[in-house]
Amino acid sequence: MTETKILEKRENGIVIFEMKQKEIRVIVTNLGCTILSVFVPDRNGVYGDVVLGFEHIEDSKTDGSYFGALVGRIANRIGNAQFDLNGKHYTLAANNGKNHLHGGDSGFDQKLFDYEILADGIRFTCISPDGEEGYPGTLQVKVDYILTEHSLEINYCATADQDTIVNLTNHSYFNLSAGQEKIYHHQLYLNADQFGCVDDGCLATGELHEVEGTPFDFRQMHEIGEHIQDKDEQLKNAGGYDHTFVLNQGDEQIILYHEPSGRELHIHTSAPQVQLYSGNFLAGGANGKNGKPYENGDGVALETQLQPNSIHVEKEPSVILRKGQVFRSHTSYSFVVR
Repeated sequence: MTETKILEKRENGIVIFEMKQKEIRVIVTNLGCTILSVFVPDRNGVYGDVVLGFEHIEDSKTDGSYFGALVGRIANRIGNAQFDLNGKHYTLAANNGKNHLHGGDSGFDQKLFDYEILADGIRFTCISPDGEEGYPGTLQVKVDYILTEHSLEINYCATADQDTIVNLTNHSYFNLSAGQEKIYHHQLYLNADQFGCVDDGCLATGELHEVEGTPFDFRQMHEIGEHIQDKDEQLKNAGGYDHTFVLNQGDEQIILYHEPSGRELHIHTSAPQVQLYSGNFLAGGANGKNGKPYENGDGVALETQLQPNSIHVEKEPSVILRKGQVFRSHTSYSFVVR
């Protein structure tokens, strides 16, 4: 049975919650639906916090790392911070060079969500008004965080009163060593035959390459750092991994394993792709937990989502949400030891 309680209510509207199950404890906040901590045991039964986060929650307003946050309306980048929909042109904030990233200057990661405590978790809701951050349509968003014995499940739902674009994900960075080492020796499995190419601004070009014979082949589990220094144009463009992978259907889609601790994360999703980001630009940001500045490679993000830059690179963009339609997506994060 999931135990959920409020740990703290602040005058600025921030609420901090604890969700607890038999072998997992999760701390979240209504500010950006942000996952602040995930405590799970290693093979010796010692609990550790396996996600990155800020020393102070409010630092998220000035730091662009998006630790643990819900990002939207559109996760990832939109080329040239603009798009056309139904013959109308829309201009967005260019907050990542010339491109638009993770919903803009004040995306969902900055929103204070309403909340409802459920029997097995928390429901967060918000209304994004027409024109917010340049997007058309009033969008109603519902995100459920459900805790089971070993897993955190996230269910996304959104509707709009006119045609718009939506691509929601969670931007947690994982480190299964609980911060004892960088993620380069974590082993990763991705059930994906293709990955998406990016330009030198990390913008998805829409071009898909086969992983066979490249540093992007994780169909056999191996260390994230094994090929990250290879001479490869795509690795050079992103300073490491910052690419989506087209997921195959199957019992196992994504596995992250840290051999010294025995902690293993299994991710299952209804989303067609996952963005692998190896924390290439973490250095120089706000202080992390316990006042420690993060360095590059201190965490790895595995962001389940639709095709990045979809509105520009897909003939029938998957991110378009028509009036009367419902956006739904589901991702589960299951923690085991071996």
